Amino acid sequence: MTHEEVAQFLSQHPDFFDHHPEVLVNVAIPHPQDGHAVSLVERQSLILRERIKTLELRLAEMLRHGEENDAIADRIVRWARALLSQTDPAQLPRTLLDELMRQFNVPFGALRLWGVAVEYAGNEWAQPAGDDIVRLASSMQAPFCGSNVGFEAAGWMAPDPATIKSLTMMPLRVGGDPKAFGMLALGSPDPDRFQITMGTAFLSRITELASAALARLRA
Repeated sequence: MTHEEVAQFLSQHPDFFDHHPEVLVNVAIPHPQDGHAVSLVERQSLILRERIKTLELRLAEMLRHGEENDAIADRIVRWARALLSQTDPAQLPRTLLDELMRQFNVPFGALRLWGVAVEYAGNEWAQPAGDDIVRLASSMQAPFCGSNVGFEAAGWMAPDPATIKSLTMMPLRVGGDPKAFGMLALGSPDPDRFQITMGTAFLSRITELASAALARLRA
């Protein structure tokens, strides 16, 4: 029999050593660390301990991620509560942005809406946006995270756009409308704050809530 056939046989007959305990006497298995022979039972115990250790590490990582997600969810709730508490539509964009930056400790942020109602046209957040950023917003199907490579949105956030090393851009749209009506951006001088490999699940939720809150300002 080949090694593979022996392994398959033992897998199919896990009670083999129960019926033939004498075979265990002649089984010699090297210790994984010092090379000395150990019993099959001891080797199984070592394997089980390693598996338990691996599972404990995975469990600890899952708990850590769960705690981080809970903390993010709490921040989103506090941010949404601030939006609901703002009764002045003209102040809603400022409240939305300021509270978002405060809750998530982001140093830079900006918001631009286009196609707003006439009574809101004089606000900073309603200033004209370039054609490129308008097209970019409508083409985006999800928030973007990554390095600042000269995006117009970086210029909204700081007098010197080079200050923004990484950023996230969130297109604002109503439901399945293919055309965006604005862009929400957050930036950081830390190049690793917003990485292209980041998950965007929570950012997508923020985008949905922001879009729903700001849609009332459109013409």
